[in-house]
Amino acid sequence: MIAFVAAGLVLTSDRAAAQVTAYKQAVAEAAARDDDLSAFYRANDYRGIWTNDSEADRTRRRALFEAFDLAEAHGLPRERYRELELMTMIRSARSPREIGMLEVELSRTMLLLARDLQTGMLVPAKVDREIVRQVPYRSRVAHLTNFSTSNPRGFFRSLPPKNAEYSRLLREKLRLEALMLQGGFGPEVPAKSLKRGQSGPAVVAMRNRLVIMGFMPRSASQEYDAKLAEAVQAFQAAHGLVADGDAGAATVAEINTSVETRLKSILVAMERERWINQPRGDRHVLVNLTDFSARIVDHDEVTFQTRAVIGLNDSDRRSPEFSDVMEYMEINPTWNVPRSITVKEYLPQMQRNPNAAGHLKLYNSRGQQVSRANVNFNAYTARTFPFALKQPPSNRNALGLVKFMFPNKYNIYLHDTPAKSLFQRNKRDFSHGCIRLQDPFDFAYALLARQEEDPKGFFHRVLNTGQQTQVRLKKQVPVHIIYRTAFTQAKGPMQYRNDVYGRDARIWSALQQAGVSLAAVRG
Repeated sequence: MIAFVAAGLVLTSDRAAAQVTAYKQAVAEAAARDDDLSAFYRANDYRGIWTNDSEADRTRRRALFEAFDLAEAHGLPRERYRELELMTMIRSARSPREIGMLEVELSRTMLLLARDLQTGMLVPAKVDREIVRQVPYRSRVAHLTNFSTSNPRGFFRSLPPKNAEYSRLLREKLRLEALMLQGGFGPEVPAKSLKRGQSGPAVVAMRNRLVIMGFMPRSASQEYDAKLAEAVQAFQAAHGLVADGDAGAATVAEINTSVETRLKSILVAMERERWINQPRGDRHVLVNLTDFSARIVDHDEVTFQTRAVIGLNDSDRRSPEFSDVMEYMEINPTWNVPRSITVKEYLPQMQRNPNAAGHLKLYNSRGQQVSRANVNFNAYTARTFPFALKQPPSNRNALGLVKFMFPNKYNIYLHDTPAKSLFQRNKRDFSHGCIRLQDPFDFAYALLARQEEDPKGFFHRVLNTGQQTQVRLKKQVPVHIIYRTAFTQAKGPMQYRNDVYGRDARIWSALQQAGVSLAAVRG
């Protein structure tokens, strides 16, 4: 770094005073385009934090340029921060005006880098409108203030997520990058499917890829034997496939997926983790849409897990991504049919046959039940239909016998369902957007165990009344509805899932447009 002259002058002459004034005017002018920068420098009397010839300022400059390495390690594109342009500005800045402009440009770059490291490069809803997550952005003014008063290197290191999931994703990124340099997972399996007992080059290729992926130890066997079937089964379990040990078409296609494709999933997952960079809660509910699962997590340990059905991959039914707080469960719930379902699905049925969907009751705007015999359904359109539909509590209720509420404007919640057969499917996107649970009673017991001595007995005493009953959670539980095609476990292999809604493909495309590339890894 050069020694800055003009900004460090001691005020011993009119000329020096004029230079300092010119410097501050340049800072004010350069910061004026950004409200946060302007507020910081105004409160700081337009004094610099980068461009004085002091040890503190030199340390900050070094830390910023070192942080470009940190960004690259976290999958962010180094070119985004215009490192070479900043270096050129530093070398050429001589006049008070040039140094003042440089001062603000360094702060602007630091703020961009800090936000990218902490809460991601992309704005989720701009990539996909169904990612309605509220990103926990920190104050940019506070960032500048904290940076200027703290250890600069420590400041940058504190920014990325500190949770175990992100740390494991980062390790997997490094592992896959190393594998890319070594040729990836090896030659693809030259077959659409393989059967136990087969032998030959295709079996050898499958064996070798599974060895490199870490699903079996090195072996000289060329036969699809019991050990290879066991490795295939472990691979299937880690990729959301039916874990039967048979290498059918879907399994071979997944085994043939390249290391580059897996690395893209990791980089997308890391960006997604930055969007949720805040404490998840010592106990929280985690719904992973791509995994069709719901979990209760206590201190990074999964203490309960169940299969889930998510929203159908349709523009009106896909499940959104967001976080909220579960406040209560409702036992023996009434299903208040959403307006969109009422007018799009049931009104046309009742126009053809007034007695259609007879399990649903009709209510007017005053909450009074109305006889269908008194309604001419054909007199209304989807816009003018004045009635609501409700299904009273029963074993056949669309919500089953219990629902779990974290009130939100998207009208999304977790619930039971009478359609139990759908849980046997491997791909489970069938709902209107809410999350159906395979084991809702056990889920309820696990939640109630924190406040009831006999959670199962308590639940069934309420259930047996047949009455709609709200049971509040004494300690509310954070709920995170996420979408991860790549995720980790505290123990065991990396997990990969299909991009059921195509969201990760859109995120990867946006990351590429922002400068993220795998080319640097290839060397």
